Amino acid sequence: MTPLTPEPPPDPHWLPSFLEAQAAEAGAARNTILSYARDLNSFLAFLHAKNLSLATLERGDIETYLIRCEAEGLAKSTRARRLSAIRQLFRFAYEEGWRSDDPAIRIAGPGRAQRLPKTLSLEEVEALLEAARDQGRNPREQIRNRALMELLYATGMRVSELVGLPVAAARGDPRMLLITGKGNKERMVPLSPPAREALAAWLVARDTALEEARAGRPGTSTPASRFLFPSSGKEGHLTRQGFHKLLKDIAVSAGISPAKVTPHVLRHAFATHLLQGGADLRAIQMLLGHADLSTTEIYTHVLDERLKELVLSHHPLAKRTPPA
Repeated sequence: MTPLTPEPPPDPHWLPSFLEAQAAEAGAARNTILSYARDLNSFLAFLHAKNLSLATLERGDIETYLIRCEAEGLAKSTRARRLSAIRQLFRFAYEEGWRSDDPAIRIAGPGRAQRLPKTLSLEEVEALLEAARDQGRNPREQIRNRALMELLYATGMRVSELVGLPVAAARGDPRMLLITGKGNKERMVPLSPPAREALAAWLVARDTALEEARAGRPGTSTPASRFLFPSSGKEGHLTRQGFHKLLKDIAVSAGISPAKVTPHVLRHAFATHLLQGGADLRAIQMLLGHADLSTTEIYTHVLDERLKELVLSHHPLAKRTPPA
């Protein structure tokens, strides 16, 4: 007679099965899978040292691990992320029938430190965009670097979305750019005139370079890259690390501390400047590709300041002098 509860697999098989399911069924992005793997391998190492099994451990064992993480000085955000990975693993095990209970479901997380996102002023962004025009070893690189910067600031893309853009999305002078984000979710983002101009110039330079490469190798076939920003490296496109280094060089040329400038800071600048200009939070959520509005709410400090200024500037009694 077949048992109602299947026999759980050995511990070494839990993590590969979970990661495979996340990639295939949940559509998790590659970076998310890698993050799960790092966090859960730390947890598994702890269990191995304690001679504990995933199939039989109890809630207290998970809490002991989290206390250990805190004692090691890990940040709240890191501990919250590790607990989230553990919760996902045991939810998967419960759904698969490997466990009849979920030992992580009632464990309270450490919470996350509330920090305002770092951003840049409009003047600093303009300086970066101007510096990008002259950044590069030759005119083609300069055109590419300008396009990279204009697109990043115009759309608020994640750096992985930017460097992995397919060239097909940029053909035909588009007014809107189709971006594939986390979990392969697509969104449309409008392009500003400067971004469209920079993109069109880069497409000409990119295609010319491909034609020159083909002409320099008569009798051979040079395949066209499917990426907007191709590279000869393993990934086939400009890497995140390569763009990160480029951005630091552009910051130095613009007279801005490179420690202050990252791709994600430019993403924050995109959202902050839109809100300062009057955009609503729901629109920002859609443009950034946030699955949950609560993620976008980190920008409400901008709204608070704008609303305060609005009241003080326009309310009929705001400038009234109180009686002595």
